[in-house]
Amino acid sequence: MARLGKVLTAMVTPFDEKLQVNYQAAQELANKLIESGSDGLVVAGTTGESPTLTKQEKVELFKAVVEAVGSKGTVIAGTGSYSTQESIELTKEAERAGVDGVMLVAPYYNKPSQEGLYQHFKTIAANTELPVILYNIPGRTGINVTVDTVVRLAEIKNIVAIKEASGNVSQSSEIFERVAKKLDIYSGDDALTLPILSVGGVGVISVASHIAGTKIQEMIAAFERGDVNVAAKLNAELGALNRALFITTNPTMVKAACNLLGYKIGGLRLPLVEASAKELDIMRGVLKDLGLL
Repeated sequence: MARLGKVLTAMVTPFDEKLQVNYQAAQELANKLIESGSDGLVVAGTTGESPTLTKQEKVELFKAVVEAVGSKGTVIAGTGSYSTQESIELTKEAERAGVDGVMLVAPYYNKPSQEGLYQHFKTIAANTELPVILYNIPGRTGINVTVDTVVRLAEIKNIVAIKEASGNVSQSSEIFERVAKKLDIYSGDDALTLPILSVGGVGVISVASHIAGTKIQEMIAAFERGDVNVAAKLNAELGALNRALFITTNPTMVKAACNLLGYKIGGLRLPLVEASAKELDIMRGVLKDLGLL
């Protein structure tokens, strides 16, 4: 189905020398990503350093990227947080900014029950007309959105997809088994895109697509037409990049890669810090092997 696109890039947030959001660079990057294999962009997600962006910065970022992309691709706003009310308010602002959908991460730190998760997502979805992507990443949030909870949420009309980053392919398989006609499943981990496609996924919300969007599209297309060996070969070619991007906390390495390639991305806001010399050497080697440096 892939109603919002097959390859959605979890876009980094460019900063200037003073670590202020560089909206012009964000627009340039958004266009570059759409031109290089991305069907759409997720703005102000974890890869976009959402924890250290202010609400106003997020809203201005949504507006800037929507303006840049226009009808060339979808723009999904990361509006979820550990506060249901704040998530509702930001979702409404995103809707006014003209985005095509929102992504709601499971509440982090406060660790609600499964009923609490259900009510959180249900309440936010009820306050917007936009399509909603659920985002399950227990390694970041400390809580897994169980299959039973996802099945309940799939009954809500505008909850249309889930970004599955639990690392548990069997969980994605069971979601497909139980709600395939209601919910699109996206891999939330580049290394697991092909396995998740094999159990019913439609695509990926990707970090690697900053660097290799076209190749990721080729892999998905090969799988969809039944060329599994070709898909596996392309997946293997992406392996070193996928590993290098996550040798330290995301988005450290993808920002390093973009800067090595000459994009205007800038640094990271504390508490994240720059890649070490050793980590940069690893990424530089990967980019050289891909023929990009």
